[in-house]
Order: sequence, then structure tokens, then C-alpha cells
Amino acid sequence: MALDKTISKKCNCKNQAGKRLGIKCPKLTRADGTWNYHHGVWALQVELPPAADGTRRQYRRSGFTTSKQVEAERDRVHELIGLGGDQQIRTEIGDIIADLKAGQPLPDRDAIARRVRAGVAVYDDTSTGAYLDEWLANRRVSENTLRSYSDHIRMYFKPGFGHIPLQKLRTAHIQAVFNNIDAADAALLRARNHPDQAVRDTVKGKRVRGAASQQRFLATIRKALNDAIGVHKLIEYNPALHVELASGAPPKPQLWTDAAVTRWRKTGRRPSPVMVWTPAQLGTFLDHAADHQADLHDMFELIAHRGLRRGEACGLGEHDVDLHHQQLTIHEQIASVAYKPVLKKVKSRAGDRTVPLADDTTASLRRYNTRRKALKLKAGTAWVDSGRFFIRDDGSAWHPERISQIFDNLTTASGLPPIRLHDLRHCAATLMLAAGATLKEIQETLGHANYQITADTYTSVLEELQKTTAEKATKLVPRTKRPRGA
Repeated sequence: MALDKTISKKCNCKNQAGKRLGIKCPKLTRADGTWNYHHGVWALQVELPPAADGTRRQYRRSGFTTSKQVEAERDRVHELIGLGGDQQIRTEIGDIIADLKAGQPLPDRDAIARRVRAGVAVYDDTSTGAYLDEWLANRRVSENTLRSYSDHIRMYFKPGFGHIPLQKLRTAHIQAVFNNIDAADAALLRARNHPDQAVRDTVKGKRVRGAASQQRFLATIRKALNDAIGVHKLIEYNPALHVELASGAPPKPQLWTDAAVTRWRKTGRRPSPVMVWTPAQLGTFLDHAADHQADLHDMFELIAHRGLRRGEACGLGEHDVDLHHQQLTIHEQIASVAYKPVLKKVKSRAGDRTVPLADDTTASLRRYNTRRKALKLKAGTAWVDSGRFFIRDDGSAWHPERISQIFDNLTTASGLPPIRLHDLRHCAATLMLAAGATLKEIQETLGHANYQITADTYTSVLEELQKTTAEKATKLVPRTKRPRGA
């Protein structure tokens, strides 16, 4: 029987000098040259395809107790190498085998075969973090979108699994990131609702990453990994596709009713992350703004009555305001990208809209326009021609982040229960609902992409308004007697 040069035997026998004989022990073979199955262990040495630079390499393993075991291992190595249809693929398969540590099993044959059939890289040790960095560097998207991608990757994905080789990334790695976000948000909410003010102060200014935010995070990693499949041919499937987000639907707006305000003053707890002022509370805020921040009162009033987004109000052009026909056109916005203001188009066709103005709102904007002209005359050559309608005293545009800061300060100083600047849009919808507007009208005024967004967002507010109206209606009827047992 001819000896297979890939298979050998060795043992721990020693010569008279105490040196191990290894493969030279005479007991390893019989007199006829065949292997002695009762002495030593089996070893394997298979020549692998050369490395990309032509370097020779072998796959070596020992410790097999039977010839069948070592032959099976040899056959698996040959089968793996045989999957390569060309030299490059055979080299990549050889890279995988050559990089195995002692004790590591050979890669799964079917997994390698799937990679070959899919046309993706059979072997690539690029880390997920390195791939995401390269992916970001080649994005051709808006500055704001690029900033969002970068933030999601920097804050969540690289710390979570950036060290893991891209080809070894699994759904469980990505799922763990979102599980950690949920756990951190739960802790934040517990602290925010804690009876001790000192504990509540520790999370002041921090926000939960709600359902909408987590969907955006997931969309980022899903897109990056889709490109790893279709564009870069690095992986064969997208592990982000099977991630389950534990968070529920986005929180519904709730009214700051008298009962809710009373609870808030006692405990500091908000009934919902998204709160809406009643018309009376809104009036109090606008009166306070008129006294303490007259240069922004009219912007806040417009947002509260017509539901503009913060960036839309800041980006409103002076020629977009048609006071003669009592309407304004919204097609631009100022976004904040790493605190840098960027003028850009509104992000959807629905957002590009014409909004009618009521008589009172038109009168307020006329008074503001008169003030703008006076400021321009006063500034003279120092005037900054930003082209925006709402401007600072020198004509420059307002920074959207600064608008939010001023709004938060005014809210606190007014003593009103807290809402976000964005919640003034919800106030506008509430006023329209109270005035009898349909959800379709509200959708078009606010610039929602579809009717369902409007219906899902404001149905709860509509029900609260109807309940409040019903309670007020019953109190209009004076009663001096009640039925027995009541």
C-alpha cells in the first residue's frame, strides 16, 4: 500500500539521548511499510493554494486517533479548496484555512459554497467598524443625512459591534445594541419620574430614543449592510433584516388638562413625552413672549397657528410671505447640521405647500414686516441681506437651535407646564380640531406626507377635546336637586 504523503504518524517515543523521535520512530510502520495502527497518532499536512504574494503554506493538524479521522479531515480540506472556480477564490479559501488557530474547526463547507454562488468575497477580515467608516466616506447624500448616518454609527454601532469582522456579524450583535438602548431609556424614564427632584435633575435635557428614532438607527445599518451585499460583495445576507424593535408606536400628543398640570406640579411627571397646551395656556405663553421676546413673538404665533416646523419658520423667505393674498409658501428650511445652519429644500412633496393665513395672523405679520423695514433702515450698510422673513436685528437669519433655546427659556419663565418647540405644531392641530377642521385639512396645513400620519397622531387629542367639551356642556345646565341615590 502506497503511503499518502499528506498523512503521517508520530509519537512521543524518545531515543537514548532523551530526544523525541516524532515521525522517525520505527514502531510507526510495520515491516511491509504499512502503518502500524496501534502506535502513535495520525497527523495531516496539506498543501494549500499559494497566498496572493505567491508564498507557500500548509494546513497541519495532528492528534487523530484513527486513520478514518485523518482521512476525513484531509478530504474536507480538498473539498473546500475545490469549491473555488478560479485561482482568486481558491486563494481566498486558502486564506481562511491558513488563518485557523490550533483547535479551530474547518469552516462550514455549505457556508463557503453559498458565498461562492452569491459572488461575494469568500474571505475578508475587515472589521465592521472599518467597513462602516469606508461606507460613510463614499456616501453621496445631503449633509444632514450624512450627519445622521455618522451619529448613528459613532454613537451606537461602532461601540456595539465595530470590532467584529463584517463577515461574522450576526443579527444578535445588532439586536443587542437596540436592547441596550431600550434598557438605558427605561432607566432614564425612571429617573425622570422619580419623586426626588435631585434624581430628576440628573437626566434634565436628556431624551429617550423612541420608536421613530430607533427606526432611523435601524435604517442606517440596514442600508450600510445592503451595500455590503449589492455594491461591495462582502457578505451574502443582511443580519439587520431580522432585528426586532421592542419599542412601541410613537407617543401620542396629550393635552395639559387641569388634572395633568396639578399632577405635574406635585410630582414633576409628564403624562406623555409629547404634550400640548390648551388654547388658554398657549395664549398665556404668547402674551409672555410679547412682553419678553418681542422679536420672536410673531414667529412663535405663526408656528402655533399654522403649524410650521422650526426649520421652515427659520427658512421662510421674505418673498414667500404674501400678505396681500393672506398666504405663505413653504419650500425651504434651515436645518442644523453639527450646529451649522444649512438652507435646503423641504424634504417631501407634501412639505412643499401653500398655507392660508387668518386675518389676525396676517395683521400680526404686517406689523412685524413694518418693524423689519425699520430695522433695515436703522442698520444701513451693516444690514445682512439674508432673504429670510424672520430675522435678527441686523437682518441675519435665526439659527434654529437658538430658537429652541429661547422657547425653552420663555416656557420655564412663564410658569407653564413644559412642551417642546416642535409641540407648537401639535398646538396648531389642536386649535384646528377645536375649530372643526377635518383631519385632511390638518394634514395639508402641516405638510404631512399622508393622511394616516395625521389620523394616528391626533385622534387621541380629538377624543380628549370631545370629552372636555362634553364635560363643559353638562356644567352649563344648573341643577339644585339630584335623583335619590345619586
